[in-house]
Amino acid sequence: MFRVKRTFVIIVITALITVLVAMAFNTAWVRSSRDDSCMACHVHPHAEDSWRQSSHYNNGSGTKVSCAECHLPPSGSPKYVWAKIKTGGKDLFSYLFRDTSKIDWDSKSELEYARTIVYNESCIECHHQLFPAGISDDGVVAHLHYEDNAEELGLNCIDCHLDVGHFDPDYTHARMTGIPVQASGEIFEEAAVITDFVDFTERVPGTAVSFDMKAVRGASFVMGSPDSEPYRGENEEQRDVTVPDFFMAETEVTWDLYWAFYAETMSEGRIAPEVIFAHNADPDVDAFSGPTPPFGNAEQGWGGGGRPAITMTHYSAEIFCKWLSRKTGKTYRLPTEAEWEYAARGGTDGAYFWGGSPKKYSSRGLWRSIFGADTTVINTYAVYELNSGNRTQLPQRVKANPFGLKNMSGSVWEYTSDRYEGGEEWVIRGGAYDDDAADIRSAVRAATEHERWLRTDPQQPKSIWWYSDMKAIGFRVVCEY
Repeated sequence: MFRVKRTFVIIVITALITVLVAMAFNTAWVRSSRDDSCMACHVHPHAEDSWRQSSHYNNGSGTKVSCAECHLPPSGSPKYVWAKIKTGGKDLFSYLFRDTSKIDWDSKSELEYARTIVYNESCIECHHQLFPAGISDDGVVAHLHYEDNAEELGLNCIDCHLDVGHFDPDYTHARMTGIPVQASGEIFEEAAVITDFVDFTERVPGTAVSFDMKAVRGASFVMGSPDSEPYRGENEEQRDVTVPDFFMAETEVTWDLYWAFYAETMSEGRIAPEVIFAHNADPDVDAFSGPTPPFGNAEQGWGGGGRPAITMTHYSAEIFCKWLSRKTGKTYRLPTEAEWEYAARGGTDGAYFWGGSPKKYSSRGLWRSIFGADTTVINTYAVYELNSGNRTQLPQRVKANPFGLKNMSGSVWEYTSDRYEGGEEWVIRGGAYDDDAADIRSAVRAATEHERWLRTDPQQPKSIWWYSDMKAIGFRVVCEY
């Protein structure tokens, strides 16, 4: 009998301890998802302030959306437990072991990163009605686009509503209104006059914008990369090519220059391409119909001025060249692919004009991912993944190549006038600010992805001027001699 009683007592005590442990664990589990728990060790210095200014906190209904409601899947989701462990563990590790002053918080506010820490199913858990009373006509069109294409195109709510959880004064997804601030200074009356094949500074009549053009002596060279070049792509076959003399812009077309084009030609209408490109059309610049207003901030809140202009389509870049030609009386155009690579190499024949192996600079591979790549030299010449802060930078950040050209490697992908493999897409060259060193080699070739780059554009028909889903694209001009 004594043994039975002892066994019973042990069972009761064990059960009580189990219940108490379970209750304590459940309390800790629930409380760890509260806002004060998240912010107790969350190392982002501005997260709480921007959250309190956002429409998920500061709104007319008085509803407050907590951290876990966006940054974790719905509690009934099979992914919930693992997501909570992973997210909490990462924040706790950063709080204990990382130097928070060295974390690039600006890059973590970009859409590319936000998509990895916000769960679309959590948005849908709250927002059952996509067409509430008072929604604008543009909102109806956008949400219809989402309903029809969400699964096929992989659309997320934050693709268009990035600032609802953390307010960003530079973000907007409405159609841009007005004309951006124009470059100030002397208004030029005449364009530059070319009398010899030497570098010159072009002046755009009627604006305060000028830009430097470099005289590039043509020659024969080997285009493409050898089989021995690390990270070589299959589309980089070598061949002998000869290019003539030409002038090339020292940098990509800047926002100052592109906004001058936009201010003079912007249009809500759409004029047929054959009318614009007709060589015998009215020479008056006013005959051009330029870009319609973009959705959101085309400058991405990174700043305009001398930074490279981005997000425009190849068509938009071509129309810009036609406009610039009419304004200056010269023949400006996009470079051929051969001209681009010849200029990028600057008379060299290695993977980069500054020398060195891609394996030295690339972050790929276990060793480099742990101990880091060599950035000493490459940081001087290129804006790329490891030094860009995930955004464009002013060209003054880098040194020029032997031909006097900047940002030929990295910065933004640049359009050429050649079709890719004879298809519908265009060849782009140079790599971009968010690319690894392996992808900014002189021989790297890629192609536009027109449909994918318009993935979240809700307009029908979609814009012929601006891409909604490609920020790392721009262009530079050449001038015929």
